Amino acid sequence: MLAGLGVGALALAGCADTGPGLPSRLGLPPAASDRTPYTHHLWIGAWIAAFGVGAAVWGMIVWCVVRYRRRKPGIPRQNRYNLPIEIFYTVTPFILIGVLFYFTVLTQDKVQAKVAHPDHTITVVAQKWNWSFNYQEQNNPDIGQAVWESGTIEHPADLYLPVGQSVRFNLRSVDVIHSFWVPAFYEKLDVVPGRDNSLDLTPTKEGVFAGKCAELCGTYHSAMLFNVHIVSQSEYEAHLKSLIAKGQTGQLQTLQNPVAVPQRPAGQEGH
Repeated sequence: MLAGLGVGALALAGCADTGPGLPSRLGLPPAASDRTPYTHHLWIGAWIAAFGVGAAVWGMIVWCVVRYRRRKPGIPRQNRYNLPIEIFYTVTPFILIGVLFYFTVLTQDKVQAKVAHPDHTITVVAQKWNWSFNYQEQNNPDIGQAVWESGTIEHPADLYLPVGQSVRFNLRSVDVIHSFWVPAFYEKLDVVPGRDNSLDLTPTKEGVFAGKCAELCGTYHSAMLFNVHIVSQSEYEAHLKSLIAKGQTGQLQTLQNPVAVPQRPAGQEGH
């Protein structure tokens, strides 16, 4: 049975990975990071385990209904205090939980592994209800300094990343707990005041992807959005140079809180 589940997992994991809603992803969005295969395999494995347990339970229920159905008047013979069955039902859940816990820890270690020398470092500052991105490009000979950009509630912030190059995100909050989430990265990390969190990854697919705050943080939490642009290295540097031309150099730590927040159309409340 375990061999069959393993073959099924490999078959599902090897399916095509394009287009929304494909069975190979079981609800996961298209991937855009080098860390996504780890989460994808854990997700598929968890579903296979769930289907296997569900099939076994339903099979035993049907067997009991058929095997011990009433055939004649009177109360059928009662089976009580079956020690082997009680031990089986007690031990099996612990085994299942232990296996899932083991693979979850392995996956978590791989997803959260740090790159020794990331190609780029970006400091992400979260604040009600906006994001700012500080590109730490002081060691980049073509840029030579830190550059920042931010957005507004009406115009979500843009985060530019070079495809195929490792990036470290240093996450900071200046007010309440937020959560940095890009669904295409299959990863989410809380941004906690007074605590610096970080995550490393390498973007693998060019395109524009949605990002948002995934922690309820106040009135306009649903408008705390940003767009992730994964582009070529030349486009990435061209964008940073355009920010330099606008005078957006140095470190942006806080943003001006909005005095009056305009109403967003209902269709734009999320991505």
